Amino acid sequence: MAEPEDPETKAGVLRRGMAMLADRLPAEWSARIVATELDQGMDGLIELVAPDGKSTTLIVEAKRVVEARDVSAIREQLERYVQTKRNAQGLVAARYLSPPVRARLAKEGLSYVDATGNLRVEVSSPGLFLSDRGADRDPWRGPGRPRGTLKGAPAARIVRAVSDFRGPWAVRELVDVARVSTGAAYRVVDYLEREDLATRQPDGKVEVPDWVRLLRRWSDDYGFVRDSRITRWIAPRGLPGLMKRVANTGGPNPYAVSGTLAAAEWAAYAPARLAMIYVGQPEKAAEPWGLRPADAGANVILAEPAFDVVFERCLTNKEGVVVAAPTQVAVDLMTGPGRSPNEAEELLDWMRRNEQSWRN
Repeated sequence: MAEPEDPETKAGVLRRGMAMLADRLPAEWSARIVATELDQGMDGLIELVAPDGKSTTLIVEAKRVVEARDVSAIREQLERYVQTKRNAQGLVAARYLSPPVRARLAKEGLSYVDATGNLRVEVSSPGLFLSDRGADRDPWRGPGRPRGTLKGAPAARIVRAVSDFRGPWAVRELVDVARVSTGAAYRVVDYLEREDLATRQPDGKVEVPDWVRLLRRWSDDYGFVRDSRITRWIAPRGLPGLMKRVANTGGPNPYAVSGTLAAAEWAAYAPARLAMIYVGQPEKAAEPWGLRPADAGANVILAEPAFDVVFERCLTNKEGVVVAAPTQVAVDLMTGPGRSPNEAEELLDWMRRNEQSWRN
């Protein structure tokens, strides 16, 4: 499939957004650009007309690039513009909008469209709701441009560091604690700033104002299953029996219990049905733990992690079992099977209320 033509100017963004919008309107609706580059600072006006003749005006803020940190300012600007027009609302048109930016725009109640076909437009009068999905990766991102994800070991180490410890951070301090290169630290911090997940203080130090939001964003790019080599097993004597064997033997390699069993250390949700355990060499751990390979009916998942940060800042519970840090457990549950996402919310609620007890 050929890549769409790159709209290199605001006018090009506006025209492409208009075309995307018009193409997705219901039958007998119409849309047209009625003004561009207005003196008031608006980039354009699009008139939407319903079959009964009722209309609304979309005030367009057109940009080639939108970062998450830009969204609040864009919303405030469009709100000022909307007050100057009758029956109007704002629309953000861009060359490309990443999934996190689209989520932020929707949360702020802003309609949007980009040149790849990502679109969400909600109008109360006349009633209209349009939603479509285009690209999830920028087709025009050239070599050397910053990566738009939190994938990889450096991102994992930095997210865990700024979540496990309070800031603010000088970048050199973050390099030491997260154990990443200086270049990687700057790249990840730059991304966090662009996504409005981190801010810079006047002295240049980095601060993460909302660690819960950061963990949620990391879960978009990291998952217990996605980023590990997974093997499935049966613990014949059940999970309580497995935990006793784990505590007694420790296993022949590093391990950390995650998922429901770990979350119960802080916020018990329901009896665990599945054990999720990080382990350096799953096959070597299976024998002393009394596990049997399973193609179906597994109650244990052993995960050989891609990043060893999962073994950092663990705790040993009163039974002698090593448990992953709560930040790691929360993210693993967010992307886990079944009721795991609900358990993640219970754990996050406990973490918010008891931050002093786990966050250094």
